[in-house]
Amino acid sequence: MNKLMLVAALAACRDDGRAPTAHATGSVQGTLTAIDQVSTHYSPLAQITAQNAGTLHVAWTYETGSARGHEGAPLVDADTLYVVTPFPNSLVALSLDGHVKWQATVVQNPAAEGRACCDVVNHGAALANGTVYFATLDAQLVAVDAHSGAVKWTTSLGDADLGETITAQPVVAGDLVLVGTSGELFGKRGKLVGVDAATGDTRWSAYSTGPDADAKIGPRYHPFYDADRGTDLGARTWPSDSWQHGGGDVSGALAIDPASGIIFHGTGAPAPWNQDQRPGDNKWTSGVFARDAKTGEALWFYPFTSHARYPYDATSSLVLAELSGRAVILHPDANGYLYILDRATGEVLAADPFVDVTESKYVDPNSGRLVENDDKQPLPSDVVRDVCPAAAGAASWQPAAFSPTTGLLYIPHQTMCMDFEAVPTGFVAQTPYLGANLKMYDAPSAHGNLGALTAWDPVKRRPAWSIPDEFPVWSGVLATAGGLVFYGTMAGDFRAVDAATGRIVWQQHLPSGIVGQPITFEAAGRQYIAVYSGVGGWPGAILTNGLDARDATAGRGFAGAMKALPHKTEAHGRLYVFTL
Repeated sequence: MNKLMLVAALAACRDDGRAPTAHATGSVQGTLTAIDQVSTHYSPLAQITAQNAGTLHVAWTYETGSARGHEGAPLVDADTLYVVTPFPNSLVALSLDGHVKWQATVVQNPAAEGRACCDVVNHGAALANGTVYFATLDAQLVAVDAHSGAVKWTTSLGDADLGETITAQPVVAGDLVLVGTSGELFGKRGKLVGVDAATGDTRWSAYSTGPDADAKIGPRYHPFYDADRGTDLGARTWPSDSWQHGGGDVSGALAIDPASGIIFHGTGAPAPWNQDQRPGDNKWTSGVFARDAKTGEALWFYPFTSHARYPYDATSSLVLAELSGRAVILHPDANGYLYILDRATGEVLAADPFVDVTESKYVDPNSGRLVENDDKQPLPSDVVRDVCPAAAGAASWQPAAFSPTTGLLYIPHQTMCMDFEAVPTGFVAQTPYLGANLKMYDAPSAHGNLGALTAWDPVKRRPAWSIPDEFPVWSGVLATAGGLVFYGTMAGDFRAVDAATGRIVWQQHLPSGIVGQPITFEAAGRQYIAVYSGVGGWPGAILTNGLDARDATAGRGFAGAMKALPHKTEAHGRLYVFTL
């Protein structure tokens, strides 16, 4: 059977003759936040529904004091809500009525601001055993006592002067804290690090490029496809020693299978963006690793985009779910395809485009490999036009959500294409390592819109509904048992949507655009929804960095596309908490 037809076949075959079910595995951490181990961004709280959402109002707000991008999610535990501010990063503890309990920070390297990929954002904190863990942009991991705010320890996981940064949210796995590093735009290798939760000592590091020892590939490594088997492919699939500057950021959300203790993480695009300077498959970039969370040992790897002619990373959502009884990963990739992978092996079960795609033709069902469109081959110093998706990817950092009630995956994404010119570059420490000029714009089928929230049916392998938006939908998504989906727009509209139909049942306009992750929590018998209002990130750089839209290539190609944004919102930073 054609592997790309397997999920459809599962939908058609079931012993009891009923329709198949799709549901999330594992459990939400408590019932308080949208960030769960299996990365579904689903909450079982159901007090707020389509019938009463119209009465949602602001319960309280908190000014963060920063006008940079607020891409993260607040964290709630017991009677405290924790906020991590953009760089310079501070951890703020608030009571559930908005009063500051304490604030913790550490000394940070100011050079980090100039080394950040996509604004000085932070994706949030993690909590376990009375300790809150958060990362700083200059690549420190910090442990703070959850009750007093006292810093327990801090450990450096990179050198900001050389371009190593962290924007990722840590995850606690047993007695380890796991967090990924970035540095692609400065020719640094990304890595996932396992840190002792009690002491801050590094237990293991696993790089996205380099020899097997660096990538923690050993006897337990068994990829599904032949092209990913071999010795030291993380070095041999690069010219000379260029893997030492190969990128592969580990900046996306981490997903842990609680039953097996396996952690799944995406890897970023290879460096530089000029593909002529790195012939080969450029492993292990633009793909997904399955690793033993305790040891970091690689179990399998699958490349969504081998070699990556364009900078398509693989750091967007990895949602762990079950489809018709089969454990899978749902992944909307930057290359424009919605993938369904077998969670145990990395086999591609389905791959379907969810946006306009011109850069490739399809995913080969036998090799799992992306079949490229020769008409879109980048040539030295020649502009290739109408490349879809754009460099920002069809999906980027923003988390999707999966509802076990509807069986739908809710994808916040871009609908963009680009003109791309590869130019020669060389690696020089502490300087950008790109090798490309580009400008981005709306895709043909988007009719002037740059983004959308799309509800995707992974069994039928098609969209159930979609809400287009003038700008990229750069916020995360929260799905709830109340039959709602919450998300925000870059113009500042925070919305509640009927999860089954896509009907907007409530919205409130906030002063600054929304690029963060909504959460929900319960206190004193009432359900609350919280989200940051604080435009920024890569598409928001026109505001936060004051870019001139007359240069369409500014902001690595985003400025021209976002020229209307400064007329629709303003840079500001505030946490909003809503209730009925």
